[in-house]
Amino acid sequence: MPMLSVTLASFLLALSPIVIVLALMVGARWSGTRSGFVGWCISLILAAGAFGAGPRLLWYSQLKSLLLSFFVLYIIWFALALFHVVNEAGALRVISAGVARLTSDRTMQLLILSWVFASFLQGVTGFGVPVAVVAPLLVGLGFPAMSSVVAASIGHAWAITFGSIASSFYALMAITGLDGHVLAPWTTFYLGIACLFSGLIPAYLYRGWSTLRHSLLAVSLIGGVMATVQYLMAVHGLWSLASFTAGLVGLGVAAALARLPLYHGSASERSAGSQDNASPSMGLPAALSAYIVLLIVVVIAQLVPPFPDLLNRVRITMSFPETRTGLGWVNPAGPGRAISVFGHAGALILYTCIISFMLYRRWGCYEPGAAGRIIRRTVRGALRSSWAVLFLVGMAMAMAESGMTYELALGLSQAMGPVLPFIAPFIGMVGGFVTGTNTNSNVIFGPLQQQTAQVLGHNVLIILAAQNVGGAVGSVISPAKVIVGCSTAGLAGREGEVMRLNLAYGVFIMAFMGALTAALVALI
Repeated sequence: MPMLSVTLASFLLALSPIVIVLALMVGARWSGTRSGFVGWCISLILAAGAFGAGPRLLWYSQLKSLLLSFFVLYIIWFALALFHVVNEAGALRVISAGVARLTSDRTMQLLILSWVFASFLQGVTGFGVPVAVVAPLLVGLGFPAMSSVVAASIGHAWAITFGSIASSFYALMAITGLDGHVLAPWTTFYLGIACLFSGLIPAYLYRGWSTLRHSLLAVSLIGGVMATVQYLMAVHGLWSLASFTAGLVGLGVAAALARLPLYHGSASERSAGSQDNASPSMGLPAALSAYIVLLIVVVIAQLVPPFPDLLNRVRITMSFPETRTGLGWVNPAGPGRAISVFGHAGALILYTCIISFMLYRRWGCYEPGAAGRIIRRTVRGALRSSWAVLFLVGMAMAMAESGMTYELALGLSQAMGPVLPFIAPFIGMVGGFVTGTNTNSNVIFGPLQQQTAQVLGHNVLIILAAQNVGGAVGSVISPAKVIVGCSTAGLAGREGEVMRLNLAYGVFIMAFMGALTAALVALI
C-alpha cells in the first residue's frame, strides 16, 4: 500500500541520497565507488531512521540488490573481456581504419559509430553493451575518451525502449494493463524526436555549432528513416524487433550518405585518413568478426527456436516474502531479478568472446601470451567497476524498497499537479537514473503517472509516452551505465566528469520533451 501523502521534510530526505551522490561524482569528482559507498550508507540510514524500514526489510532489499548487481555485472565483466579480445588482436585499429575509409569526415565517423551503430547494438543486446563496445572504437579513431563515452551514451538513448527485445515496453504494458498497440503510436512519436536529439548532440559535442550545422542533412535523413522504421514496426506489433530493424536500416542509409561529396571530409582529414590506414593488419571483415559473431549469437539465442527455451531453462532466482515499513509502504511477495545462467546477455557475450578468440588465434592475430594478458586486464578493469555497481544498486534498492523512490515521484506529482505534463518525462528520468534501467523506471513510476494523469484528466497515453522516453534517457546517463562505458574507454575513476556532461544533455532533452508534453496535453 503506497504512502498517501508527502511532507516537505520526507521529500527532501528521500531526495538526499541522489543529491549527495551527484554532488560527490559531478561536483567533487569522486569515483563511482567512493560516491556509491556514501550514497549506500546514507540510503540505509534514512530508510531505517526516517521511513520505518526494519532490519528484515533492509536485509531483503540488499539481497535483491545483489541479484540485480550480478545481472548488471555479468554484462560488464564479459563486455570488458570482449573489448580486450578484440583489442589484443589489433581489430579495433582495423575497424577504426575501415570507418575512416568509408568516410574521412570526422563528424560522419562519430555519427556512424556513436549513434547508428550503438543504436543497432542496443536492438540486439542490452544493459551497457552499446557504450562498452562503441566508446573504445571511437577512442581508436582518435576521438577524446570523454566525448566518446558521452556520445555513445546519448547516441543510443532513443533505442532503449524497444531494444533488448523490447523489455521496457513489455514492462509498461504489464504494469499499466494497456495494450501495446495502444501505447506504441505515442511512444514511438516521442522516441522519434529523441532519435534526432541522439544524433544532434554527438555532432555538437565534437566541435560545436559548426559540426552541428554540417551534420544536419545526415541527422535528418538517417534519424527520419530510423524513427519511421521503428514506428512502423511497433504499430504493427513487432515490438521485439523495432529498434534492431531501425538500427540495421540506419546503417545502410549512413553508408550511402557517407559517399556524398559533402561527407568526404576536408583535405586534411582525407590526408590523415590515408596515412593512418594505409596498411591494415587484417581485413575489415575479419576485424568485425567479433561483432558479427555477437549479432549471430544474440539473434539465435533470443529469436530462433528452440534456443531461447533451452538457454533460459537454468535460472538463478530467489523468492522474497512481503515486507513493509512502519509508515505503511508494502513490498509484495514475489521473485527477485531472475538471472538466466546460459541465456543472459552476459553469457551471450561470453560465448562471443570464446568464439572470437578462437577465430583471431586461428588467423594468427595474437602474440604469445595473449590469453593471459586478456584475462589479467579484464580482471583489473572489472574489479574497479564492480564495487561501484554493488554500492549504487544497493542504494537504489534501499530507496525503492523503503518507499523513498515512490515518495519522490508522489511528491513531485502532488506539488506540481498543474504542471504534471511538463515534469512527466523528468519523473521517468529520475527512475531511469536511480535504477539504471528504463524497465525498472516504468515498473515503479508507470502506474503513478497513469493514475495521476487520470485524476487530472490528462491524456494517459501521452503522459506514459513521456514517462517512457524519460526513463530511456535517464537509464543511459545513470551511474551504473556510465561506469560500464568508462571501464572500456580507460576512464575508470573519472565517472563524475562524464556524468556532468551526460546530465546536462539529458536535462536539455527532458526540458524539450516536457514542453512538448505540456503543449500536446493542452491541445488534445
